Order: sequence, then C-alpha cells, then structure tokens
Amino acid sequence: MKTIRIAGDPVLRVVADDVEDIDGKLITTCESMLEAMYDAPGIGLAATQVGIQKNFFVYDEDGEPKVLFNPKLVESSGSWDYEEGCLSIPGIYLNLTRPKKVTVTGIDINGNEIIIEADELLARLFQHELDHLNGILMLDHLEAGAQDEQWNEFNKLKESGKIKIAKKGSTPFD
Repeated sequence: MKTIRIAGDPVLRVVADDVEDIDGKLITTCESMLEAMYDAPGIGLAATQVGIQKNFFVYDEDGEPKVLFNPKLVESSGSWDYEEGCLSIPGIYLNLTRPKKVTVTGIDINGNEIIIEADELLARLFQHELDHLNGILMLDHLEAGAQDEQWNEFNKLKESGKIKIAKKGSTPFD
C-alpha cells in the first residue's frame, strides 16, 4: 500500500508529467493507491499524493474504483459550496466554492480516450485531484489570512502526533 504524503512535503507542489504508457507496473500502482485511498478513507487520490509525479488519479464513483490518466478540465459551469477535506491535509475541512458541473477528458484504465460530464460531488472530486496534479492544495484557494489560520491549525494537529507522516528518508518519487 502506498503512503499518502502530508502537506509540507515538497512533492505535493510539483506539477505531474503526462503518463506515456499504461503498463502492468502502473496498473499495480493504481491498485495500491486505491487500497491507500479506501484505507484513509477517501474518495479520490492523485498520484502526486503518494510521491508519483505522473498525471493520473484514482477515485471511487458510486462504489466502483476507477482511474483517470492525463485528465484535463475542458469545461465548467455554475458554482457549488461544499465542505471539502483532503487526505494530504487530514483534520482540516474547508467550505469552498467550486464549479458545480465540469467536463473532463482523459484516458481510462483500458487506454481509451473518454469524456466525463460530472456535477456536484464528482465534479468537486475531479477539480480537487486536478489541483493536486498541478501542485495546488485546497488551502491555496483561501485568502492569505484564512490560509495562515488553517496552516496554523494543521501544524497544531501535526505537533499533537495525530497525523501520520511519511518516514524521513523515504523517496518522494516512485
């Protein structure tokens, strides 16, 4: 099972490179990421969150595990306020406004190009994971003062020992 990286790890700020080849090793990595995601528990996990600088994420859609390679947001509309959490910032939940509906393109696990239209929670999940693949954390969507307040809260949680952090010396790249 992959270890989920925690905010403060520089690997979370790197922009992911596109996936060139979907091979057996990558499929095994996706399975390991799904295991980590469900164990956390979560509904989405970007490759960058486990130290892999490749452009893909795993997610759960109505109880069905899925993966999307080289995702791109091509259209969005509306707005929706919702409390959002992040596996890389455990213990912090933010009410964020994001587009309500999105259209995303990418490649599925079988190598097929796909177009997905999503709204509300699934749309939010796609936007959140795309942010990760671009080195953006949910706290980056806050204004400076609110951002500082949330970072302070997160640091208190880390200092309390309630948050598991990857071991020092573990490689940030897979």
